[in-house]
Amino acid sequence: MTEHPSTTQCAGVKRIGLLTGGGDAPGLNGVIRSVVLSAARLGWECHGIRDGFNGLLAPETCAGQPVQRLLEVDVHAIGHLGGTILGTTNRADPLRYPTRSSDGNLVEQDRTPDVVSLCRARGLDALVIVGGDGSMGIAQALHAQDLPVVGVPKTIDNDLDRTFFTFGFDTAVGFATECIDRLHTTAHSQHRVMVVEVMGRYAGWIALHAGIAGGAHAILIPEIPYRIDALLDAIAGRDAGGHHHAVVVVAEGAQPVDGEREVQAAAEAGRAERLGGIGALLAAQLAARTAKECRSVVLGHLLRGGSPSSFDRVIAARFGAAAVRALAGGHSGVMVALGLDKIELVPLASVAGRTKTVAVTGDTVATARELGICLGDGR
Repeated sequence: MTEHPSTTQCAGVKRIGLLTGGGDAPGLNGVIRSVVLSAARLGWECHGIRDGFNGLLAPETCAGQPVQRLLEVDVHAIGHLGGTILGTTNRADPLRYPTRSSDGNLVEQDRTPDVVSLCRARGLDALVIVGGDGSMGIAQALHAQDLPVVGVPKTIDNDLDRTFFTFGFDTAVGFATECIDRLHTTAHSQHRVMVVEVMGRYAGWIALHAGIAGGAHAILIPEIPYRIDALLDAIAGRDAGGHHHAVVVVAEGAQPVDGEREVQAAAEAGRAERLGGIGALLAAQLAARTAKECRSVVLGHLLRGGSPSSFDRVIAARFGAAAVRALAGGHSGVMVALGLDKIELVPLASVAGRTKTVAVTGDTVATARELGICLGDGR
């Protein structure tokens, strides 16, 4: 495990808190199991915090004990299960915690000092925070207030910087690929254009990988603004070649060159904007400008559910063990990250507030082009 020279040292950890924040992802239970078992080997207590930071900041909203000690028996045979036994939420960001003001309006309040004091009141020496970019930003803020913290990168979107992959991504891509495989048969049989919308927010990792793996004819990602005419040309080209169907994979954050992203719900106090709707919009536009029947399918939260793949199970276990190993080695303010051949420690400060997007000049995009896949830019 590579250690970064700017890592802050911490010592005397015997009782740790563990929470899962943000959206759910396959592999969360594997991390929980790994942290609990690794901590137990050191004689440490591990306490699970329910529903992200709500277990500390709003315990009355939690079902069951908001904070409870996790024993080895509590994590028996959970590594293959989807979801998280601790629960999670994307509405409990302590940096922007939604609070009702005196005039009845929801405002955002920084409650990270409360998190620190509540952890200390419960005798927690350190936190292991499992989450995406938002959770890593919170972890960095808590570390800056002298609470020992190690982050574990989780997101199906694979958009966290400084790690080769996040757990949950492989499972999501695998399921999306299976769905695309199935849609090929109905598209071919009915001579249709099938538009498949996948998650990913502002990054196109799921769409690009699943689209290539599933043999999509067009892939639209946020990193490459698309032109509808380029997509129409690709479909017309397939028709001219005797292939009267097409499968188009589109990331929820994709947008046209001269337009904006489709948003289902605007941002509000304590919650980011919710993307979605691009698949239906594209299908309607293509149907209006071709003689073809066009249908859209939104995979949505199906990508978050189900059992993790073997790859995600292994890196979840590696991440959990590495987080405990980092604390045992006296480290704080770091995130465990997947390198090409080992787990590394990277400073949270180099991760927080950054998004890892698809490199438009990279090998994977080049491969898609060389396979003849339309990326919406006419190249």
